[in-house]
Amino acid sequence: MNGPEIVVSFAPELALFVPHERRKGPTKAVTDGASTLGHVVESLGVPLTEVGALVVDGAEVAVGHVPAAGETVAVRAVTRPQPVPGAPLRFLLDVHLGTLARRLRLLGVDTAYESTDIGDPALAARSAAERRVLLSRDRGLLRRRELWAGAYVYSDRPDDQLRDVLGRFAPALTPWTRCTACNGTLRSATKDEVADLLEGGTRGTYDVFAQCGDCVRVYWRGAHHDHLEAIVGRAVEEFGGA
Repeated sequence: MNGPEIVVSFAPELALFVPHERRKGPTKAVTDGASTLGHVVESLGVPLTEVGALVVDGAEVAVGHVPAAGETVAVRAVTRPQPVPGAPLRFLLDVHLGTLARRLRLLGVDTAYESTDIGDPALAARSAAERRVLLSRDRGLLRRRELWAGAYVYSDRPDDQLRDVLGRFAPALTPWTRCTACNGTLRSATKDEVADLLEGGTRGTYDVFAQCGDCVRVYWRGAHHDHLEAIVGRAVEEFGGA
């Protein structure tokens, strides 16, 4: 049996989540008369992580609002920069976002990353346990109820992914302070301190080193440093440092 009919419109930023016929303006939707507006919006394709506000007949309502017949609903996108209250801003990335994880760490952003597929329930549970914003391109994962906070990564290109996350959340950038392999904190190290961990050519060529306090990995300005420096430079220029 059909329930109350409402009229729904989506912000242009949310168009990719909804069917084509709902992208150009208000359209009708039939509800069951019992489900919350948040559930209705997700059933139409939009993860609540991407919703900034739900406005019913001109007034903002909570996701738990149960829509009544004839209501007009505007689904707005998140504001940028998006505040994340209740915990220090830090991230958790799923298995498909390894390059983005390394770049965020390069910029000094606290970024946990699962290099193997541990499954959606475990990822959502870790997000909740550690109060990390889960970044993913998996819409189903972002709909899980146990998730603490999340965000959809809109591009499949690492450069665009990084700009999207930095623009959306505006984390403080402290480049060269985190291990890109494990997210640990880097410290300066002398050549003597790390000599046993270096190949002969590296020992003879470089004099400035850093070492991770967690996994003891050693860093120096090697062949790829110019590329990394360019990534850091672009990010700091556009989004600023700490």
